[in-house]
Amino acid sequence: KPAQSYIALISTAILSSPEKKLLLSDIYQWIMDNYPYFKNKEKSWRNSVRHNLSLNECFVKAGRSDNGKGHFWAIHPANIEDFAKGDYHRRRARR
Repeated sequence: KPAQSYIALISTAILSSPEKKLLLSDIYQWIMDNYPYFKNKEKSWRNSVRHNLSLNECFVKAGRSDNGKGHFWAIHPANIEDFAKGDYHRRRARR
């Protein structure tokens, strides 16, 4: 199991994308591609990803997808600098 928190996994996935935003399905795929632990696990870990996206103010919706199925998720601008440095401590977004 990865030592990183879900916030760290999600943030790393988003920051690795060229546009710095991903659909939920793309976040799942990135986690499975980079952490084989999740590939063969029950799908319950996906609930944790969704929970972290919606609960933590450091993640924001960034518009609907082109096909209208789901929203892009991005990192709140106030958190990008910390996350880019690898500081994933849970905090409220500084608005």
